[in-house]
Amino acid sequence: MKKIEAIIRQETLDDLKDAMLNTFEENPIGMTVTQVLGFGHQKGLKDYVRGQEVITSFVPKIKVGFVLEDKCVEQMIDLIVKTCQTGNVGDGKIFVYPVEEAVRIRTGERGESAI
Repeated sequence: MKKIEAIIRQETLDDLKDAMLNTFEENPIGMTVTQVLGFGHQKGLKDYVRGQEVITSFVPKIKVGFVLEDKCVEQMIDLIVKTCQTGNVGDGKIFVYPVEEAVRIRTGERGESAI
């Protein structure tokens, strides 16, 4: 099992959700969504408030997380890139982590049957 975390633009979340539901229709995959702040190469946003330039150091983003079977990882990465890529700075990043164990609290199921 693997965990994929993707930091994406807020405006691409609904498109990603729809694409994910269509792609994995037969074997649904859950998604966890968190609102986050951060900066990278973009180094914040420049905005104007009452004629004054204001630089925001942290840019609002969305972090989405998925725990998947190993065989679905590349398909999910491709889907995220295809759906969330605008070609501009600030499109985000994808991180992939190994997952040692998963346990469904309600039933006590373990492993891939718990996801």
